[in-house]
Amino acid sequence: MSGPLVVVGDALLDRDVVGTVSRVCPDAPVPVLDERTATDRPGGAGLAALLAAAQAGEVALVTALADDAGGARLAELLAGAGVDVYPVHLPGATAEKIRLRCGGQTLLRLDRGGDPRAPGEPSEAVRELLGRAGTILVSDYGRGLLRQPTLRAALARATAPVVWDPHPRGAAAVPGTRLTTPNLDELRRLTGDAGGGSPLSTATRAGQELRRRWRVGAVAVTTGPDGAVLCHGGGSPVVVPPTSVPDHVEDTCGAGDRFAATAALALGDGASVTEAVRAAVEAASAYVAAGGAAGLGREPAPTALPDAARTAEDLAGTVRAGGGTVVATGGCFDILHAGHLATLRAARRLGDCLIVCLNSDRSVRGLKGPDRPVNPAEDRARLLAALDCVDAVVVFDESTPHQVLARLRPDVWVKGGDYDAGELPEAELVRRWGGRVVTVPYLAGRSTTGTISAARQRGLHLVRGVV
Repeated sequence: MSGPLVVVGDALLDRDVVGTVSRVCPDAPVPVLDERTATDRPGGAGLAALLAAAQAGEVALVTALADDAGGARLAELLAGAGVDVYPVHLPGATAEKIRLRCGGQTLLRLDRGGDPRAPGEPSEAVRELLGRAGTILVSDYGRGLLRQPTLRAALARATAPVVWDPHPRGAAAVPGTRLTTPNLDELRRLTGDAGGGSPLSTATRAGQELRRRWRVGAVAVTTGPDGAVLCHGGGSPVVVPPTSVPDHVEDTCGAGDRFAATAALALGDGASVTEAVRAAVEAASAYVAAGGAAGLGREPAPTALPDAARTAEDLAGTVRAGGGTVVATGGCFDILHAGHLATLRAARRLGDCLIVCLNSDRSVRGLKGPDRPVNPAEDRARLLAALDCVDAVVVFDESTPHQVLARLRPDVWVKGGDYDAGELPEAELVRRWGGRVVTVPYLAGRSTTGTISAARQRGLHLVRGVV
């Protein structure tokens, strides 16, 4: 990204008051919360900037700040997170949202600050900042900043990609916005769509309507645990589900901010809109799984794939500690076919878990030549992990799996083929810790090389007009 990520929007001061409830108030049928902790954090566009700063190098926030204690606290928190603040004068008081929480649940929210008031004029420094931004995230919380005419004109002139996270009480996105990111409820309120039919049909219908009405490039409708629906210029929407859904959701506050910030960063780094939405879905899912806003500080940094090596080692240790048998196999698995499936299923029946050691792209090129692999390691790993007979996948970069085997120490190492298990180069290593090496037969006539060769031959026939 050539310039900073600039977040533009209404910042709030959020406070979580967490306590315990052991009695009911004597003068009203309400629980009594005994306060244990109180935590301040930036909210609204401030939270979006905070989340972006955890992922990006340079983040700036254009927001309206009041001259009061709440505004000073907001500025302090943002500066402490490494966010450069470009303030616009805000008459009146800072908007505050105080959540009273117990046992992972919000009991009550108290809002302070009164009705929104029109902010002042943005400075020349703000206009210059928008002109040199690498990407822009508009985080509209409906308090009026995005209706400011000078600011809107500067956003419309910006050459950086713009991601617009809207609010039903907020302003329309400026025409030419690359991506806007409402959730399904916001989308219905923005378009007046009654929501007839399934969530997918509503997201598609209303998403395309919003795209046309606002003249934006694409609309990504977030649908909670189902991921997002991307409505673009093509005829069909792109449904982007998360790769995993958390078993327990403690707090979803800020998930939309995480989604929008991740999409903006990805677009600023040159990703396509589809790639940006896919990254955003994964980041938002990880954020919710880590506890949402209540879990800030314990959320792991998002990555394209989980630490598969660590996961595989943990799995092997857990199974072994419980007296189970750890089975591992390995290979390139470039184009998954029925022969692979037969081998993997046979291997899984030999123990209590199956870990697949997968050759990296560089490793495959060294073994198979410069035209391989056909599919990148990330895709191959996801396909393998989706099989019910595979419990974990770990990618290794060497020409042989010796290093990863030394870490996993499987009880059984399985290879598919018709050769003698004693001839395998890994056999001596596996036997050092008392492991066994076995082979299982391939299905006759199934091989990746044969599949690729047949596909290329058929392609040649099609070009020549034979078929």
